Amino acid sequence: MTDGTTPDRALVLGLDGVPFERLRGWAEAGELPNVAALFEAGAAGPLASTKPANTALAWPSIATGTWPDKHGVYAFYKLGTNYRHRVNTGADVSRPALWEMVSPATAVNVPMTYPASEIDGRIVTGMMTPSRDEGFTYPPELADEIGRVSPDYDIGLDWNEYKDRPDEFPAALEALVNARRTYMNHALEEDWRLFFFVYTAPDRLQHLLWEEEVLIDHYKLLDEVIGDAREYAREHDLTLFVVSDHGFGPIDKNVHVNRLLANEGYLTPKSDTASRSTLSRVGLTKERVLGTLEDLGIDTDRLAKRLPQSLVDRVAAGIPGDNVRYDVDYTETKAFVHAQGTLYINDTERFDQGIVEPSEVDGLKAELTDVLTSFRDDGEQVLDVHDGDDLFPTDPKSPDLVVEPREGYYVKPSLAPEVFSDPGAHAADHRPDGIFFAEGPDVEPGSTPEDASVVDVAPTVLHAMGEPVPADTDGRVLDELFAPGSPTAERAVTTANYAGSGGQRGTDDDDFSDVEERLRGLGYVE
Repeated sequence: MTDGTTPDRALVLGLDGVPFERLRGWAEAGELPNVAALFEAGAAGPLASTKPANTALAWPSIATGTWPDKHGVYAFYKLGTNYRHRVNTGADVSRPALWEMVSPATAVNVPMTYPASEIDGRIVTGMMTPSRDEGFTYPPELADEIGRVSPDYDIGLDWNEYKDRPDEFPAALEALVNARRTYMNHALEEDWRLFFFVYTAPDRLQHLLWEEEVLIDHYKLLDEVIGDAREYAREHDLTLFVVSDHGFGPIDKNVHVNRLLANEGYLTPKSDTASRSTLSRVGLTKERVLGTLEDLGIDTDRLAKRLPQSLVDRVAAGIPGDNVRYDVDYTETKAFVHAQGTLYINDTERFDQGIVEPSEVDGLKAELTDVLTSFRDDGEQVLDVHDGDDLFPTDPKSPDLVVEPREGYYVKPSLAPEVFSDPGAHAADHRPDGIFFAEGPDVEPGSTPEDASVVDVAPTVLHAMGEPVPADTDGRVLDELFAPGSPTAERAVTTANYAGSGGQRGTDDDDFSDVEERLRGLGYVE
């Protein structure tokens, strides 16, 4: 205890992609007793995600208390001036995370933490980890301990392995959750003040199987995990937080915004140029080439991994397809969508083949906002558009616009033949509102956070522990959660300048091909 009465430890349980209203409905129906107990005995409410609502930027915002313009991650990939991209990792997160502000700390399976940083405590990296070799844990010998304690522990599952047998996927995810749970309950007994543990399984399941009975069965298992965390927190008189990075909802249609931009004259596909048109007319496309190789029994994914990336890039750039990396003529393009809804103006200062003068950017953004928000499907608006300068005011290299889909739609960056396409096996995707729960000695039962967002988590956790909040946080302490007269409610919020732990190495030589396959299976990349 910091003052003899206030808990100075916190347990943060992260559940990736949990929709607040659906979770509340299941709890009220009696399906999830531990979630129901959190509603009654703790604080509960929706948690607004980043824009776009995406794992790659939302978890760093939760962990650092800052928006992407400060922590530096806008998508799973970093866009270069040459329009190519590389995988973002924890080394790209430029603000210290909670486990670097408090010690000793344990952080397990948090997305965007690879390679493991050197902290006073333990890190097991999560999503975006290419393998269980170097960089998977700190200290390095922790990897062997995990293997002994929970032999079935794994970084994640590749949906592509189950696309022809989807009925087997829930059981595989259940085994993954149980392996994580085994290690969690072991790690809880180690020395720590902050414990931050994430389960990504709900996100994986919901992307691919949006079926009520399947979801309820999975959430019953997660409710047991929450029960483990609640039991530990109550026995040790500490504060428990349960959070998710975003919500979820079903998809009816994909929206290919780059095709919409092409139709409106803002983007020029290479297939519209003379050489590409000739290849297309004779039927030579990436899809046909890949199909022919597969008919011959050649594993195209394995082949691509064995070839130099420079050769893959040259081949991909020479054959017609629908990939924004290779199939756009940037010398004739004013704007393009790079990842999930991040739209960039092709300006002369930012990009090698830019054609838009800096003085024209603001006018073009306003024009594009009008075009995109005016687009209709059966008379209904499909897209919302946000100005990057408003969302990310401190970073001149941030996306110019963020394009968000309305309910039932999913924004894809590919250059498909039509603006709309069937989502196929991609059943559901992210929605803006995740979950926030808190329970502990100083938390007011039945309280509700007011307009809480992902950047409020870190300052609230720190204040509950009796620690200063980061001086540059974009969030606030959710002080309405704490019981009037309690030490946490009475204590003034203080600030401090925190430094990162360092120790994260560059990742240029890492093989992220397996990571990219997992992202592709979830619909995150083309």
